[in-house]
Amino acid sequence: MTHLSLQFLALLVSCLLCGVFAQQTCQIGQHLVDTPRTIRSDLYRGQQNFTLALLQAINKATPNENVFFSPYSTYHALLLAYFGARGQTEAELTKALSLEWAKNKNHVLKGYNLERGTRMSRSKNSPLQFASADRIYFDKDEVQTECVKEVFHQELVSLDFQNKTEECRIEINNWISNVTKNEIQDMLKTGEVDAQTKLVLANAAYFKGQWSNKFDPKDTKKDIFYTSERKHSFVDMMHKRGTYNLALDENLGAYVLEMPYVTSNDNEKESEISMVIILPPFHNLDGVLAKLTPDSLDDALKEGMAREVDVSLPKFAFEQNLELVPILRGLGIDSLFEEDCDLGDFFTTKLRFGDAKHVAKINVDEEGSTAAAATVLFSFRSARPLEPTKFECNHPFLFLIYDYNSKAILFTGIYRDPMTQK
Repeated sequence: MTHLSLQFLALLVSCLLCGVFAQQTCQIGQHLVDTPRTIRSDLYRGQQNFTLALLQAINKATPNENVFFSPYSTYHALLLAYFGARGQTEAELTKALSLEWAKNKNHVLKGYNLERGTRMSRSKNSPLQFASADRIYFDKDEVQTECVKEVFHQELVSLDFQNKTEECRIEINNWISNVTKNEIQDMLKTGEVDAQTKLVLANAAYFKGQWSNKFDPKDTKKDIFYTSERKHSFVDMMHKRGTYNLALDENLGAYVLEMPYVTSNDNEKESEISMVIILPPFHNLDGVLAKLTPDSLDDALKEGMAREVDVSLPKFAFEQNLELVPILRGLGIDSLFEEDCDLGDFFTTKLRFGDAKHVAKINVDEEGSTAAAATVLFSFRSARPLEPTKFECNHPFLFLIYDYNSKAILFTGIYRDPMTQK
C-alpha cells in the first residue's frame, strides 16, 4: 500500500436571525500591504503554535487513547473563519491561530495566497502528492459583503440549503470525496445539513507518498509493544536498517527520527516531507509534550545527523472521533460558538457556529501510511536508553507528517495502545 494521507475540515453554520451588522469598511481585499519575504513562514509558525497547543489539549481530553488529527486542515478552516470575523470573534481567532505578527487581515491574506499557490504548483506526476482546497458554501439567500466576493471568488459556492437540503449535502460530500480521492465518502450524514444551514466553511486535503526506504514485508514479525509496565500486546513490527537523520535531543529528552518520503522521480532531490517520530523514554510522553514548541521542534530537527539505524516500527491503523467544541474553547475560541459571534466581513446577517466534531484515521505499513481526517462544526442543534543504532518504537510515541518547505505540520498523532485500534 502506498503512503496516503487525507484530511477534511468543514465548518457548518446555521442562520440565527439576530439582526444585521452595521455597514463597515471591509477589512480584507483592499490596499494590500507590502509584506516581508518571511510572511509564509510567519503564517506557518502560527500554525505550529496552534498545532502543538491543539495536540496537548486533545491529549489531555483523551489521555489513554491513540490520537490522530490534521492541524493543517483544522487551521485552514479556522483561518477562513478569521477572514470573516470581526470584534471579539476576530480577536480570539487571532490569538488562537497565532496571527499577532500580522499588521492586518491583508497581511495574513498575502501569506494565505502564497501558500495556496505553492500547493497548486506541485506536479501531478510526482510520487509525492499533497493538495489542499478551500470552499465557502453559502445559502443563496444570504447577502455577501462585496469584499468576500472579490477576495474569495475561487472559494465561494452558492447552494440552496432551504429548498434542496439533501442535494446540498450530497454536493459537499462529493467535493470532499473528490479532493480526498474517494477516501472520505458520505462525510455529512443525513440530517447533519438542514433547511436552517446557511454557511459551510471547508478545507479538504490529500497526501500520498511512499517511504524513501521501504520496509520489506518479509522482515515484519510479531513483537511486544508496551503500553504500560503491566500492559503489553503483540503487534506486527516492521524492521528496516537504513540511513536516517537521528537526534538524541537533550532538551526534549527524546530520540527524534526522520523518515522521508520519495519527493520526485529525481532521486537526487532532497525530500520535502517526512514522518518525524519522537520517541521518549517510557513514562515520559507527557513530559516531552510539555516541552514541545516550534523552537524545540526546529532545534531537534537541526540536531539530526545521518547515520545507519535499525528501525522497528509497528504497523498500525486506527480511527478517532473527537468532539472539538470543548477543545477549541480550551484554546480560547469561545465567541465563535456564542450569540455574539461576528462574521460581518463575510455576510450581513449575524451567524454563529454550533457543534464541532473531528474524525481521523491512519494506516501505516511497509509501503508507507494512509490517513484521513474530518472535522465538522454544526450550527443547529522504554525506560532503558536506546543503543545509538537502534530506534525501537515498542512503547508510546509521537509522530508528525512534516512539510519542510513551509515548516507546516500536516498531520500529527500519538500511538500508545495497539488494543484501541479500530
